[in-house]
Amino acid sequence: MNKTELIDHVAKQADISKAAAGRALEAIVGGIRLSLKKGAPVTLVGFGTFTIGKRAARTGRNPRTGASIKIKAAKIPKFRPGKALKDAVN
Repeated sequence: MNKTELIDHVAKQADISKAAAGRALEAIVGGIRLSLKKGAPVTLVGFGTFTIGKRAARTGRNPRTGASIKIKAAKIPKFRPGKALKDAVN
């Protein structure tokens, strides 16, 4: 399912226009993004939890030349599914 299909599904299930469903989806994604940017986790009970993980700096290799390169430390978003989502999939 892509973003357009998700908007169509939300519009149909909530009996709202596709434009309103698109705005709602953008608001949800924006809220999750803002919260993670501040370092706060987002928990949707029954669905899962979005958190920020830290990846340490490390040394890698350039695949073309084989030369060593330094890879900077980074923050990465993580998602841990909730029990209800796991049960629905299995």
